[in-house]
Parts: sequence; C-alpha cells; structure tokens
Amino acid sequence: MASDPRLARLAQRNNTAAPPPPPPPPPSPPPPLNTAHDAAIIGGLDGASDQDKTVDGYSENGEGFKLKFCTVCASNQNRSMEAHLRLSAARYPVVSFGTGSLVRLPGPTITQPNVYAFNSTSYDSMYKELESKDQRLYRANGLLNMLERNRAVKWGPERWQDWKVGVPRLAHHNDQGSAGVEGGLVDIVITCEERCWDAVIDDLLNRGSPLNRPVHVINVDIKDNHEEALVGGKAILDLADTLNKAAMEERHASGAEAWDNGTGGGRDSFDERVPDLLAEWQSRWPQLPAVWTLAWF
Repeated sequence: MASDPRLARLAQRNNTAAPPPPPPPPPSPPPPLNTAHDAAIIGGLDGASDQDKTVDGYSENGEGFKLKFCTVCASNQNRSMEAHLRLSAARYPVVSFGTGSLVRLPGPTITQPNVYAFNSTSYDSMYKELESKDQRLYRANGLLNMLERNRAVKWGPERWQDWKVGVPRLAHHNDQGSAGVEGGLVDIVITCEERCWDAVIDDLLNRGSPLNRPVHVINVDIKDNHEEALVGGKAILDLADTLNKAAMEERHASGAEAWDNGTGGGRDSFDERVPDLLAEWQSRWPQLPAVWTLAWF
C-alpha cells in the first residue's frame, strides 16, 4: 500500500528541533557617580567611609583643613565639655581639661560639695554615685544630665597641669574629637574663665616652651551654669569657624609643610590676623568678654 507523501513531510517537520531563542540584550552600564551622596552610599551602608578621617589636622571627607582645639574650665565638667561636644560635632579635633586641683560638683549644701580626683575618676562613676545619693536632687539641679552628656563625650575629667604636651594620646581614641589630636598638640586653647586663662599661661611659662611651637590662648568668659554654657558653646564654635577659615587661607598661601611643622614663619601671617578675627567675633558676641595672647608649647 502506497504511503501518503504529505504524512512523511508532516512527520519530518515534527521531528525537527525548534531553534534556540535569541540571547538577552547586554545589561546597561551603571550610571556614573555624580554626587558625593552616591559615593557615600557605596562607601558603606551607614554612610561611613574611609573619607571620614583626620590626618595632621586635615579632614579627608571634603571639609578641608581643621585647626586643633583645646577647651578648658575649672573642673572639665560644664563649660569646657559643652564646647568640646560642639566642636567635635563639627568635626574639629579637640581635647578638654580642667585647671583646678580637684573636681568639685555642687552637693546638698554649699559646704558639702562632691569632690573627685582628676584623671582617675570617670564621668560614669560620678553619675552612678550621685544617682545613688539623691537622684531627685541631682536630676533637678542638672548634674545628672550634665554627667550623662559628658560620659558620652569622653571617659573622665583631665587636669591641664598633668597634660604631657606632644606625647601621643593613644589611650583616648574613643573620645569624641580625638581624631587629629592623637599627637598631643593643638593650635588653639580656649579657656572659659579668666582664672583658668591665668593658670594656663602660668603653666606654659613654667614649662619653658620645650617644643618651641606657637599656640593661641583665648579666654571667653562664660558664667558657670548650664544655660550660659550652652550659649558659650555656640559662641566658641562660631569663633572656631572664624579662626579655621583664616587658617585655611594662610595655610594655602604659606604651604602645608611649613604650617604643619609649626616652625619658622609658616604661621606668622595667621598669628597676625588673630587679634582682628577675635575683634570681629567679639562684635557678634558682646556679652562674652574675650582676651588673647600668643604662647608656646
């Protein structure tokens, strides 16, 4: 019996494999990074990256050169710590100290202060002790709130006279504002009371300037209460911004190496501008009397 040729052609057609589908188009290239925000996202999930570092006073996150500051009051508790917090939040390298013989905080009466030793008593231990003594009293007078702020900034109060200038501060790497002052040197010292300014100047004279490195010592007179400390902290940050802007200009003009070494005439032009810059700042903060001198480490 003859076969139908149409059936043979149909069977051949069914046995033929289907051709593979065409390949997908290549993926489009990623868009270029056009903003600093995009770069920060790629640097880390939380926005942190290796750019957030300070080396020799120079911030590598695009903010430019930063002067190194030191804030000083009597007990390294209220005024100097408020200024320390403000400056570190603005990414300035900063350390802070007190000039008293002991740390003194108000007690239940004027003749019963709470007294602690510098350098060996933490803010956290002070907080816990006062909280156990009379939480209601020390919460009402603001001491617990102050100590809570302080323990988030650094370990404990330090005494100016015990500071070994030029010795690395490696044990303080957890302090806020510690990046940039690991070498134990600063450019500007800001005291918050005239007797603290006197104590700093006297101590620098007694040290005999072994490093021959200039340092500007400025006093901003701030009353020792929580409200005035807040105002003073804002004013000190404004002063820091004013000084830093001028320092960036002079550092660029004189050369980074001469400035960073702090020797020769690398900083002379900036030193000459500081009195005028302070007068300019004083016109904005007339309620905070200020004095200045140039000293040496």
